[in-house]
Amino acid sequence: MKNIISSKMLKLIITAYIFCFVITQSFSQTKTSFLSAQESDPIKMGWMQGFPPPKDKILNAADGSFFNFPALRWSVVHMRQLMPTVNVSRGLQAPSKFSYQLDTHIDSIQFLPWGAKNKMSWAASLWKNYTDGILILHKGKIVYERYFGALKEDRVHAVMSLTKSFTGTLASILVSEGLLNDNKLVSYYVPELKNSAFGDATVRQVMDMTTALKYSEDYADPHAEIWAFSAAGNPFPKPKDYRGPIGYYAYLETVKKAGKHGEAFGYKTVNADALGWIISKVTGKSVAQLLSEKIWSRIGMEQSAFYQVDALGIPFAGGGFNAGLRDLARFGQLILNKGNWNGKQIIPQQAIEDIEIGGSKEKFAKSDHPLLKGWSYRDMWWITENAHHAFTARGVYGQTIYIDPKAQMVIVRLASEPVAANSNNDPWSLPAYNAVANYLMNKK
Repeated sequence: MKNIISSKMLKLIITAYIFCFVITQSFSQTKTSFLSAQESDPIKMGWMQGFPPPKDKILNAADGSFFNFPALRWSVVHMRQLMPTVNVSRGLQAPSKFSYQLDTHIDSIQFLPWGAKNKMSWAASLWKNYTDGILILHKGKIVYERYFGALKEDRVHAVMSLTKSFTGTLASILVSEGLLNDNKLVSYYVPELKNSAFGDATVRQVMDMTTALKYSEDYADPHAEIWAFSAAGNPFPKPKDYRGPIGYYAYLETVKKAGKHGEAFGYKTVNADALGWIISKVTGKSVAQLLSEKIWSRIGMEQSAFYQVDALGIPFAGGGFNAGLRDLARFGQLILNKGNWNGKQIIPQQAIEDIEIGGSKEKFAKSDHPLLKGWSYRDMWWITENAHHAFTARGVYGQTIYIDPKAQMVIVRLASEPVAANSNNDPWSLPAYNAVANYLMNKK
């Protein structure tokens, strides 16, 4: 990117950032200046209500206003009204039914947030973390389910970087089926990436994000590569003076190498989109179509899901997935069951076990995640390495699928925090999940 940026280009990349809401874990803002969850309730604030809505309540995707807090609390549940998308079909079968065994005692569970002196209740933590929807499964039964703000039972929600775990799971399936060799170089499957940083990386290094890429997601730096990536993926018309790549794939071809592959974990969104390209090359199908065929149409989902796409219709494999709360819980339960659903093996057990073994804790420790000590990363899942062998799919603004095998528990949380980085909600989220797990395990 040139040192001098034209006003049109600056507007483009700012809009591109807001569009992509891509996936950083390094925001350092605090919540002190933001409206509370109760105060920022999107329904009470009146966003996009009326025909037409009042001028001060209209949200616009083209100018980026739709993804500024507190407007994003409405937008995360209405992305399809604002952005181009591609469907992930649920198929034609009837939805699978959950059994309910609601536990009213969960709200009163107490836990100590990291770095705090006073305990907090589970119910209070939901407001603290701007929760839009939360569901807890225990032994396959729903023991807790709540909706807030704009999210309702029949709505879907943007899941941000949680999308990556779907991409990683699809890749793990293909490896277990023998269709994808994770030891081969990326360029073997995607010749177009031969001259990029990905060319001499292995598929496994992409899956575990141990590639060495000259790629920064530091939004404070106007010359960070994230801006060029976001501009390329922006589906809206480019200004006349734009000379950059068009679409995610074209941008991936420009990524340069920095260092040696395989030495350290580095959380970079472009790995997920490179993996999405690999998956499509191997199968001849988009990640949206493959996800539908492998999972979404096979376990009785209630709603079709969707991906946001670039100007060429390519799904955003690093952060563009949108789905319903209960359907995300079904997916989580499928993973907890090692790929088995009602006696039928939907995902090869080997694919799930590969996720559960975790990655290198030593390589993870070299990354910038000081709160996640002892964790690892494998197949685009975050592995806690705790005593319960819990692992999780995570997305900015608080999106979570948390799987605790020992407690036989799945927690799905959808949220719209003012600050993107999960480090801003982890102190009140991760200990809360562990407290619920312990409660369920000891429940008589």
